[in-house]
Amino acid sequence: QEETKILSKRKQNTPIIASELLYKNLLKSEQKNWNDVSARYKAVTKRIKEKLEELYNKYTFSLESPKIRFGNNVYFEEDGCICLSKAGDVDEGNVDILFSTEDHGFSNAFIRLIRISPNQRYMAIGLKSENSEEATCIILKLGNFPLMEKVIPNVFSFEWATNDVLYYTSQKNLKCQNVFMTTFTDQKHTKLVYTEQDARFFVDVHCTKDRRFLTINSNSKTTSEVWLVDCRHPFKLPALVQARTKGVIYHIEHRNDELYILTTYGEPAEYKLMKTPVASSGMENWQLVYALEKKTKLVDLEMFSDHCIMFLKNAGHLYLNVLSFVSHSVQSIKLPTWACEFELESRPEHTTSTCYFQLTSPVHPPKRFAYSFKENNLIEQAVQEVPIIMNYHTTRLLAKSEDETLVPITVFHNMNSKELHRKPLLVHVYGAYGIDLNMTFKEEKLMLIEEGWILAYCHVRGGGELGLHWHKDGCQHNKLKGLCDLKACIMLLHELGFSQPKYTALTAASAGGVLAGALCNTNPELIRAVVLQAPFVDVLSTMMKTHLPLTIEEQEEWGNPLADEKCMKYIKSYCPYQNIKPQYYPSVFITAYENDQRIPLTGVLRYVQKLRKAALGHASRTSKEGNWVPNIILDVQANGSHCDSSWEDSLNE
Repeated sequence: QEETKILSKRKQNTPIIASELLYKNLLKSEQKNWNDVSARYKAVTKRIKEKLEELYNKYTFSLESPKIRFGNNVYFEEDGCICLSKAGDVDEGNVDILFSTEDHGFSNAFIRLIRISPNQRYMAIGLKSENSEEATCIILKLGNFPLMEKVIPNVFSFEWATNDVLYYTSQKNLKCQNVFMTTFTDQKHTKLVYTEQDARFFVDVHCTKDRRFLTINSNSKTTSEVWLVDCRHPFKLPALVQARTKGVIYHIEHRNDELYILTTYGEPAEYKLMKTPVASSGMENWQLVYALEKKTKLVDLEMFSDHCIMFLKNAGHLYLNVLSFVSHSVQSIKLPTWACEFELESRPEHTTSTCYFQLTSPVHPPKRFAYSFKENNLIEQAVQEVPIIMNYHTTRLLAKSEDETLVPITVFHNMNSKELHRKPLLVHVYGAYGIDLNMTFKEEKLMLIEEGWILAYCHVRGGGELGLHWHKDGCQHNKLKGLCDLKACIMLLHELGFSQPKYTALTAASAGGVLAGALCNTNPELIRAVVLQAPFVDVLSTMMKTHLPLTIEEQEEWGNPLADEKCMKYIKSYCPYQNIKPQYYPSVFITAYENDQRIPLTGVLRYVQKLRKAALGHASRTSKEGNWVPNIILDVQANGSHCDSSWEDSLNE
């Protein structure tokens, strides 16, 4: 009987062992292939690396890091150190180093978050490893000789409720569902204060700008619920603002005993600012303060003692709306037309008279601006060590999709470029989760412009560029609309003389891989090459595996194929892996990460094998003089991960 049990167990384990062996062999084979292929590119790699380092040193390296102002004290990060100086002394070199990642044994980590207690006695520092999603929180006791008081592993967000009470969320398998409170009083203790039971929800903590309340925010992709911790009574149980209501998202700020609520409640289901007394916080008491215009994206909102600033996007243009709570007026401030993205300063003081922020674009390094409440005007911060020479055009277009919807495109090209139809074009796409395409400054984008490339950013449905409805129109049973949008964008670019198919490349990362991979199957003739980073290309099998950390949470974006056969068929109709067939394919270059928790490497390996077989099989069957044979290349990085990497790692990639 014992032998039978052992043999039975071996039989059960055989498929797992065989599959692991197959995975290892596939990985070895791809690594060998990459080593052989990459040797061809050594000369061009060296040239590009030198050019990128030159641009980095010229524009990015000298940028000031965001500063946290506390009265007369200024805290900022520099080269892995947290520094303190007096206001006005930063440039004089009178700086104290409070913390160094290297000196404290965290040389592989970067600083992602800093929170200082109200009396500046303690500092909480969030450190993130470059190769993992997990973060660590370090508590530093400040003084003449700062001391490391506590190290808390696996922390996502944290806030000081009082001088010596810290709330934080713990992260496990990409999920945050528990909130803890820890004290630094004489009687130190830690206790669990909130647990989220629904796997679709992710929890974080935040402090209102006036530090009156700490909010515990539980959000799914479509619904949210907020609990308030009174910072004057941090040991009291959190109070519920409004029970979660399907489809209603809301976020809380506070001013003068009133809650200001940024919410999708009411029609239309776009963001609006509402308010209610703290004592009667239910949604039946919410009163409208300001509603956004149609097709407007709210990027961020900052509350100040007498004002509120909304950072907005409309048809690709950025602007500010400044709401005065005193005069009840709204002032709209247009921003420079080259700007594509806001970068806000770290936690500006609630009572300040000036709001600082940076504007940037993929080809324009961040430039600092300030809005003065006193003067009611925008101030451009003049200090720019290296003058930015804008030798490029920014063009905004609208492509008509299959259902007549107009889809925005942002195009950049060199002013001196002639015969644009002969220039290479790099098309960018994302189209998921209501997230905008990343349009922050990147040295490689500026390099491409200087080398004569055209860059196009397609703001397709599924993203968030035109507000919440834009996302809704491109998720779940609408996902194919994003694919139609992408096709329409590329066709319009070619029609208008921006490059042509044989000089066109498409790039996408993560969930953007769904639309990029789908276009390769449906309209490969539009593009010559595709570059994918950690791409999501095996949607159907991933959404069938509920044991994976994000599957349940992701159902609000992709649907649930296990519970709905119609949904399964729909996902199957566009899933890049499922629709590979023997036909012409563009060349494909994929970067993936061995330890990526979000995009399992097995799915990427299967995709590459199947794609290569189909593409090369088709090429060999239709072989003739000058026939196009695509390269299908996979670079598997042993280090790095799905999240942001350091400058050095991204440069090597």
